[in-house]
Amino acid sequence: MTRLALINASAVVCGPPEPGPVRRPTKDHVGIRTGVGVGIEDDRIALIAPDAQLRQWVEDGQDHVPRAVWPSDRLVDCDGRLVTPGLVDCHTHAVFGRARLEDQARRARGEDYKAIAAAGGGILSSVADFRDRAEDELVALTRERLAQAAALGTTALEVKSGYGLALEHELKALRVVRRLAGELDLTLVPTFLGAHEVPAEYRQRRDEYVRLVIETMLPAVAREGLATFCDVFCEPGVFGLDESQAILDAAARHGLRAKLHADELDPAGGAELAARLGATSADHLGAISTSGVEALAGSATVAVLLPGTLTFLGKTRQAPARALLDAGAVVALATDFNPGSSPTANLPLIMALAVSQARFQPEEAYLAATANAAAAAGLAASHGRLAAGTRADVVVWNCRDVRELCYWYGMPLAWRVFAAGRPCHGVGPGLSSTARMLSPRIS
Repeated sequence: MTRLALINASAVVCGPPEPGPVRRPTKDHVGIRTGVGVGIEDDRIALIAPDAQLRQWVEDGQDHVPRAVWPSDRLVDCDGRLVTPGLVDCHTHAVFGRARLEDQARRARGEDYKAIAAAGGGILSSVADFRDRAEDELVALTRERLAQAAALGTTALEVKSGYGLALEHELKALRVVRRLAGELDLTLVPTFLGAHEVPAEYRQRRDEYVRLVIETMLPAVAREGLATFCDVFCEPGVFGLDESQAILDAAARHGLRAKLHADELDPAGGAELAARLGATSADHLGAISTSGVEALAGSATVAVLLPGTLTFLGKTRQAPARALLDAGAVVALATDFNPGSSPTANLPLIMALAVSQARFQPEEAYLAATANAAAAAGLAASHGRLAAGTRADVVVWNCRDVRELCYWYGMPLAWRVFAAGRPCHGVGPGLSSTARMLSPRIS
């Protein structure tokens, strides 16, 4: 048994009092407490209590540790910093090979997606690159990216396949996620996205590719227990409503829960399909219809918004966040970390964009990246809040007010990051113990 206490915090942000997502978030749901710290026992939160009580609790549990060791190792002085649960990134494509640098330059010259694809770019260029890479190389690349995410305060990530689009390569992607989940203290949630696009070799035989996903890929993924979710890019020109439902119905027969890339570019009924199927989440929603907003508001499906994607692509329109929030939908935020349309693992940056570009209030953005994101990743019982029994994913930030997380946009604010009670990020070069944003203490 190992005990660790975080003391002398400006505030501890506990989140909602009960597990599960939050509709119509308010400041009360954020759960800010002052005068307390956090006690961690092994990989779980043990108690939220005043510092004096935590000091005694740590000492009582360290009888077998030499007194010369435990005070510095088992008591973390936050020195007036903010403490929150680890952030949850509920939509990423973190397993990929090279960056798509030329795509960005072509977009800046005014070329559209079709022109970029015709010139050899786009998602199928990532597929060709991915197929040429060995599993060990992809593990190494993804490990570095996950370390960057952890250094920015993210301790749990949903990670999709989808750049293989062939049986062996889709399995390779999911095996990368499984290997890293066994190696790292971060929580990784694997999602099978074989229906990310129709690969070049099936462009004239798309029905055959849908059958391949249903009859070959899904059974193989299920046999190896490689995925929790199955996702489909439901969009005109990619996979239609009937194709998407057929794939997700088959996934359900294999025990995989549903997610959808829905209504990203056109209001094609993806959100309504997600609600009808009871999908865990419907993601993107840049072009969701009024009926889609109503469908999600009346369902348990989480609306996952990805403001970084639309910003990086140079779009002036964001998903209708205010309509979804005001209607009572459960709304989460994620990075969409991928090489083509959102090459960032910086979830606080996404929170800042949500406020500045999509009219979130700061407390809404915070809850969208914690409790509601945890629900979108199937982790609501254990992640996204701080309470006795939840997983000890904790971040100490170089700021004092939770609103600063979506104010200092792009700034690396995480000072200490713990995943499952173990440190996974500390003070790095150029970010000393005194490098903090000097806002007034929370009253």
